[in-house]
Amino acid sequence: MENKFCVAVSYFTLGDYNDVGYVEYSAENKAAEVILKSEQAVAAVKEFFSKSLTLQVPHKTMHDFTSITIKPLENLENFKLALTRLWENTNVYVDWSRPVEYVLKTLHEGK
Repeated sequence: MENKFCVAVSYFTLGDYNDVGYVEYSAENKAAEVILKSEQAVAAVKEFFSKSLTLQVPHKTMHDFTSITIKPLENLENFKLALTRLWENTNVYVDWSRPVEYVLKTLHEGK
């Protein structure tokens, strides 16, 4: 069975406050599927995940940082780390506390 990780996301504009979806990462395929109504947001997220990302990562203290470069789709750890920078790069918000099951139920009810 394929190893997948899902997280709820949302994208809001001035005219639309209802774009809630999810991102599903496949460790086996090293790929992410983005489910949102906005094609622009989907394209931005896919582009973000396709490029290398350089981050400052803290260690023992908040003054002890190391610069690292990752490929977001290379593995689950990198993917989760990239999710922490998704909002500032794409305006797609990761809803860490929203259960993906709730999002899936809402999406199916809305059709």
